[in-house]
Amino acid sequence: MEQRNKIRVFHSIAEMQLAFGLPRPLHPLISMLDYSKVEITREMLALPFVMDFYNITYNESAGCRMRYGQTTYDFEEGGMFFTSPGQPLTGLETAAAGSGFTLLVHPDFLRNYPLDAKIKTYGFFGYAVNESLHLAGRERAIISTIGRNIDDELETAIDDVSQDVLISQIELLLSYSQRFYKRQFITRKPLNNALLEKLDKILDAYFDDQTALLKGLPTVQFLAGQLNISPKYLGDLLRTLTGHNTQQHIHMRLIEKAKENLTISNLTVGEIAYQLGFEHPQSFNKFFKSKTQLSPLEFRASFN
Repeated sequence: MEQRNKIRVFHSIAEMQLAFGLPRPLHPLISMLDYSKVEITREMLALPFVMDFYNITYNESAGCRMRYGQTTYDFEEGGMFFTSPGQPLTGLETAAAGSGFTLLVHPDFLRNYPLDAKIKTYGFFGYAVNESLHLAGRERAIISTIGRNIDDELETAIDDVSQDVLISQIELLLSYSQRFYKRQFITRKPLNNALLEKLDKILDAYFDDQTALLKGLPTVQFLAGQLNISPKYLGDLLRTLTGHNTQQHIHMRLIEKAKENLTISNLTVGEIAYQLGFEHPQSFNKFFKSKTQLSPLEFRASFN
């Protein structure tokens, strides 16, 4: 275990469970912490720590609180959150008992399996804890069943198909989680539409008050920060609502603003380019033509 700037770094699952006074994992590269069998207290996780392995946590009951960065997350009934290797956690704020599990998977366990690459495509491993998954009744039952299957398999004597079985169960757990997140985006559509409206207002202000002229093109990180959500969550939310990721959404708003300036202002193409955040007019010309099949001057001429 390393300790840098008071943040403990755990390189192995056994190292972490030993430090927290938990039983040794049944497998060195994967561990299921069933809350009905082990107790995780506030004192155990009082200091910030980083794990060099994947974490999938499911808590069936309210009353559990965890900090992530500067954000505090209160578990709702049936809450799940996911972290990838290297993400810092500050630990549990309360010792309230709950039911559920924490599944820890070292990246080495996935080597030579397609899931090794696929797991990196699940955006929810990059979400902040306050963007966690809230499960409905039937969804909780599905997640609980898969968790029990993994736990049962780990309790079974290891043979030459054990890893295949565990990998398939992990992949099933992640596939259902992805489905349930998409459902959550849809069922929270009024709230998410309000977020989309706020996003467009931020972009309009960015282009209209000369922020783009001073700071350049808006970035995904800037917009996510303005909305107080993670970049990955914003991208997945936009894909569900609009079919486009955040960068594509920025580009669409850029084109709309460029067309507006080309049709109702007397600004030169170079002046428009600088106002929209481009460093060089040539870059703006190339971008505009790639999106509209017309150069800015050709587009302006079509309205005269």
